[in-house]
Amino acid sequence: MTAVRRFFRDLNKNKALLLMALPATIWFAVFSYLPMFGLVIAFKEYRYSRDGFFASIIESEWVGLDNFKFLFSTDDAYIITRNTLLYNAAFIVLGLILSVAMAIILSEITNKRMSKLYQTGMFLPHFLSWVIVGYFVFSFLSYDRGVLNQILEAAGLESVQWYHDPTWWPLILIVVNLWKTVGYNSVIYLASIMGIDRSLYEAAAIDGANKWQQIRNITVPLLKPIIMIMTLLAIGRIFYADFGLFYQVPRDSGTLYSVTNVIDTYVYRGLKTTGEIGMSTAAGFYQSLVGFILVVTSNAIVRKINKDYALY
Repeated sequence: MTAVRRFFRDLNKNKALLLMALPATIWFAVFSYLPMFGLVIAFKEYRYSRDGFFASIIESEWVGLDNFKFLFSTDDAYIITRNTLLYNAAFIVLGLILSVAMAIILSEITNKRMSKLYQTGMFLPHFLSWVIVGYFVFSFLSYDRGVLNQILEAAGLESVQWYHDPTWWPLILIVVNLWKTVGYNSVIYLASIMGIDRSLYEAAAIDGANKWQQIRNITVPLLKPIIMIMTLLAIGRIFYADFGLFYQVPRDSGTLYSVTNVIDTYVYRGLKTTGEIGMSTAAGFYQSLVGFILVVTSNAIVRKINKDYALY
């Protein structure tokens, strides 16, 4: 009885905070935990039933690991895994370096009005949808009227059919992703820099340290905790690709699939074209499982090195 009374006492004490957390809790329950029931489709040969979706799942025949065997017996499994991992690795490393560098540069701008202007300019791409970004990229890379081809022709070079040549697309996708995300991520590091005690910089300046020495010996070391946390969170999603980037920007060009097809676009195309719901679910389950293993393993390694930098 004492435990129950203590529970309701704590509930009443923290009711304001719990009410603030309630919308997010409901969102996660409905969109993240409730759909987990559908994971059984990965182990079934899904057949549609007129009685509804749940009846279809229950009535479908169990096939064990056949969907996974079919997925991994094709070249698609290697291609989508390779593309997803390599692109996300590039996004994590380059995004981290550029975001931290941009945050440090903004923190060193003494004119606050100009600093706000630069922040707004860098933050703006984050609010653009990938559909709009895709059209921006198309205006540059279009074979007939693209700005880039016009520049090449003016220089006496041949136009390039960008949407039929996969050679440059790894670089294009990395540049577009960094352009859209670096400004948003830099705000997180900028907020951390603003929280650093300014007396540390004043003491370093008195000792004769220049700006570069202050950044190397004060700013970067004090940013390590937030850098590690953000990196661990990114590693946890290393098997999740940004669907809009890999689908809208290349305009779903089939000749580019070798360098633009990732797990998320593969699942979408599997549902859209072949109707292989079981195999698509197997791919999604594989994606989630490996991501979970990676974040737990990475966190354990970081915890061994320094417990203060770990997520839990």
